[in-house]
Amino acid sequence: ITVDPARDTPALLASYVPTFDARFLGLAGDQAATDKVIKEFKLFVQKVPAKDGKNYSIDHTAGSYVFDPKGHIRLFVRHGQGAEPILHDVRALLVAK
Repeated sequence: ITVDPARDTPALLASYVPTFDARFLGLAGDQAATDKVIKEFKLFVQKVPAKDGKNYSIDHTAGSYVFDPKGHIRLFVRHGQGAEPILHDVRALLVAK
């Protein structure tokens, strides 16, 4: 899900997102919808101007959410944490079920 819908158009996402994995989908909405998602998921998002004054980057929370079959968030997977902590948490969720 983009946090920069002004730059990350559906066409751009369609070419960019599959470079991570062909099964991935990119999602975008208007700025109001994006702001709502940012607030609901308590994300950090900050536009950082480039030194040239023309370009910018976006600093943002880097991670993935794991949802249960009912659509409830069960885990937040931090970028780069590796497989072991995820496996531990998923096992704990399955045992608790």
